[in-house]
Amino acid sequence: MQQGSLFDLPEPPPALPPGMVYGPEFLSTAEEADLITLLRQLPLAAARYKDYTARRRVVSYGGSFDYDSNRLLPAEPLPAALQPWRDRMAAWAGIAPAALVHALVAEYAPGTPLGWHRDVPDFEDVIGLSLGAPAVLRFRPYEPGAARRSRADILAVTAAPRSIYLLRGPARWQWQHSVAPVAALRWSLTLRTARAGARRPGAGM
Repeated sequence: MQQGSLFDLPEPPPALPPGMVYGPEFLSTAEEADLITLLRQLPLAAARYKDYTARRRVVSYGGSFDYDSNRLLPAEPLPAALQPWRDRMAAWAGIAPAALVHALVAEYAPGTPLGWHRDVPDFEDVIGLSLGAPAVLRFRPYEPGAARRSRADILAVTAAPRSIYLLRGPARWQWQHSVAPVAALRWSLTLRTARAGARRPGAGM
């Protein structure tokens, strides 16, 4: 039998933080193009974090986090045109579509990064869909008060175009993540479930 070339061997799966699931080629190239066309039509605006204006443009549905007051404020519901995509992402993650109460659409111009963070505590599971240019997602253990960790603790996961990922459990709460500056235009669609006991937008206001 003829042995295959080493170059024919499949690439090993990336090392992922516990609780993360990664799925390549979730969409076809035609589906990706259709979704990007839709996202381009949304009212994207520069993201603001207190006094800092980020380079990426975003729009939120189902809730918008106010970093000045540290509260989740009301926002428009998910547009009907995005609901089929939400339903498909929910099916992949084994989550009821109605449980995905928040959506964030983001556009990354070339050179745009996203700094180290954990998602706001109002949400639990996080599902992300990556479109356009590849993005390097970086993860590091989150230990408040611990000494600065070395680069050896950082896991780098390349989110290929049309790929999907889920952050749950330890990957959601025990790791921070960031996005390295992208080389070309990229979009993401991120969906989140509500955290048990978290206050919904507008409650108590």
